[in-house]
Amino acid sequence: MTVFLPRRAFLKSTLATGATVATLGASSAVHGIVRSTGRRVREEKLRVAVIGVRNRGAANLAGVSGEQIVALCDVDSNHLRQAGEEFPAARRYRDYRELIDSDLDIDCVVVSTPDHNHAPASAMALRRGRHVYCEKPLAHTIDETRTLGQLGLEPGLATQMGTQVHAGDNYRRVVEIIRSGAIGDVTEAHAWVGKTWSDGRLTPGAAPPAQLDWDLWLGPKAEVGYIKGIHPANWRKYWSYGTGTLGDMGCHYLDLVQWALELGAPTTVRAEGPAIDEVGTPNWCHATWTYPQRGSMAPCTVEWWDGGRRPEALANLKRADGSPVSWGDGHLFIGTEGMLLSDYGRYVLFPEETFSDFSPPEAWIPRSRGHHAEFLHAARTGAPTLCNFPYAAQLTENVLLGTVAYRAGRPLKWNGRTGRTDDDAANELLSEAYREGWAI
Repeated sequence: MTVFLPRRAFLKSTLATGATVATLGASSAVHGIVRSTGRRVREEKLRVAVIGVRNRGAANLAGVSGEQIVALCDVDSNHLRQAGEEFPAARRYRDYRELIDSDLDIDCVVVSTPDHNHAPASAMALRRGRHVYCEKPLAHTIDETRTLGQLGLEPGLATQMGTQVHAGDNYRRVVEIIRSGAIGDVTEAHAWVGKTWSDGRLTPGAAPPAQLDWDLWLGPKAEVGYIKGIHPANWRKYWSYGTGTLGDMGCHYLDLVQWALELGAPTTVRAEGPAIDEVGTPNWCHATWTYPQRGSMAPCTVEWWDGGRRPEALANLKRADGSPVSWGDGHLFIGTEGMLLSDYGRYVLFPEETFSDFSPPEAWIPRSRGHHAEFLHAARTGAPTLCNFPYAAQLTENVLLGTVAYRAGRPLKWNGRTGRTDDDAANELLSEAYREGWAI
């Protein structure tokens, strides 16, 4: 049987660590590793419950389908029926609270809901002693990231955020090159995507689709009439449920920057975009974070661009033959001895003529067995995961700070120890009220 920790004992153990996500610092960002110990190795298949079973949920369900799928949960009855046909032995639920609080023997919970349900579902599962895999961003608010990061420190619990590219070989090689000092001290880094989730407008009062339990979809959020077209994906365009393009894609692209540069908490953040809308996310955003010295890592700035905007430094790059660089979404690291341009699957060092004979350092980050497989292996054996919740909490916190700065409409100073800005209005955006019956 799975061992569940009583809540009082769990909290006592957690507080005894004396650690907070804010003080994990560079040591946790080096590999993103928190070792999981104390849980016995499970030889048989793990018993897995999946919350959210279509779109990203379907991909995550496929990623863990080699285990024993014991429960499925979705607020859309069509989605639930389709997944149930594939896994007929699994119990079906509409309300994840009932699933997590059931008498089922569950080892792992996979959370693939809209952003605003990530934290309450994940926290509830962790407090019941279940291993948790949660889609990115880890949470919807900064205060939620801190709660999940703290819960992820509990020995014996495997956690993983769904940033699948973190398992790719190319990200590992870029981290090794940056850490080797090949381009010198990195003082500036950029990440950009052309994608945009934007301009959501509240039009409550439409009739929800017959198959959708709108009240359960809202979860902890305030009761409001159905918003036409918001399900299954356009919730990302609304601040109440999503986090726009930065929140959606930042945990993928800024992940490499955080990993390579060992980023902890920034000291300042600012962001610009179109006129602020209280309801809908912007169709473009440019955010800038400043980071202090981190061990041997020099102080640096990190910039994010979306909605088709890109850094000027990218436009100025030239190939060895003088031709302009053609590149899609990606990252640019600017160091004192050169630059590194990368994306999910490749990298190029500049100036190319300077690095024509470059030999990458010997690989020291082991090849991943696969993002889902890494999580399942950790749940079974106690081995570490690279994108565990303490690492993911810091990454998500930094990403969400960019959205807070944009919505605040002014540059912010950030205190990583207290988890608060220098602006009272901005601090109101760091958390949100849950309606009765929902909690983290």
